[in-house]
Amino acid sequence: MTRPQVGYLLPTRDWVVLGDREPSALVEQARLAEELGFDSVWAGDSPVTRHRADPLMLLSAVAAMTERVTLGTAVLLPALRHPILLAHQLATLDRIADGRLIAGMGAGFPHPNTEAQFDALGIAFKRRVSRTEESIDVMRRLWAGGGAVSYQGAHFDFQDVVLEPKPAQVGGPPIWLAGSGASGLRRVGRLADGWLPYPPTSETYAHEWGVVQEVARLGGRGSGEVAHLGGHGVGEAAHLPGPASGEAARLRGSARMHGDAATLGARVAGDASLLGGSVPGEGARVITPALYATVCLDDDPERARGRLRTSIERYYNAPLEFIESIQATFAGSAADAVDWLNAYTSAGVRHVVIRFAVDDHRAALEEFAGRVLQRLRVEIRP
Repeated sequence: MTRPQVGYLLPTRDWVVLGDREPSALVEQARLAEELGFDSVWAGDSPVTRHRADPLMLLSAVAAMTERVTLGTAVLLPALRHPILLAHQLATLDRIADGRLIAGMGAGFPHPNTEAQFDALGIAFKRRVSRTEESIDVMRRLWAGGGAVSYQGAHFDFQDVVLEPKPAQVGGPPIWLAGSGASGLRRVGRLADGWLPYPPTSETYAHEWGVVQEVARLGGRGSGEVAHLGGHGVGEAAHLPGPASGEAARLRGSARMHGDAATLGARVAGDASLLGGSVPGEGARVITPALYATVCLDDDPERARGRLRTSIERYYNAPLEFIESIQATFAGSAADAVDWLNAYTSAGVRHVVIRFAVDDHRAALEEFAGRVLQRLRVEIRP
């Protein structure tokens, strides 16, 4: 038995909401997370609608002040940037971090606030998914190091571009994709090095993780099981709709399990390796199964739920009941948090990114490290 990798989401959005706009405090939080034994530190992205510090600038400062922790974006919206510039930024950050970078990415959740962000930057919201996929292709070509790159696609067209410096990691930082639902899971299975969703139950996670692996095993062609799925967003880029919207109803429906697919998910997830589920089949790619989870610890369950409600509703401007129907959220004691997270590791999770729904992040880090971190477990199957 060993434990999963555990990361800490820097409270970049909460800092602004609470009136603190000093980035140095966030860097200190990252240093504390490393000292307390966390494995990774993450930052979210939303340059226009959910204001916060720029994640790549912030993680550059964190990279300079830490030595061990992995650094990640949870999640970055590549469709808002030109891929040549983003590839250059990520390559430079990977160099500064000595190869400790994970590029978590998403396409952007369908919601008026998200659409307004794209409109402000002059980018067509309806084409964000294909733009995201093309951006990933461009960046990987630039990171590959085979000389000048020329590209002609639906969104980007350029000739003889050379990227320097190259990333510290050969081929570039691993790209983890957010999302769920039929198209989202197919995209993860086709393109991703890791998967960073937030399904509200471990059963749903097992189901969807099995489908991701099946898609990857089939070389991205997908499987009949995918058609049964609904979808979730993920993390900082998933700007949520109001509870009365049709999209919300669709998302809530995704938590319902479908017998055959659930069996597939549980079976494949149970066989996942420590590093993230080596997909069956010769030459198959390894995809790291991760989880974005919101946690509020308190030995008094009612008080924990009240604190969770305050944080969630302040952040999303939506009822807690709606958010917890589509996101992995927990409020309660440390002992119950261990059981809740271990249910996800049993479903296949090998890296957990924790967002604390609190005001005092130092106290939350210390409590989680002391009472939860070392009690999380991954069972290695023979």
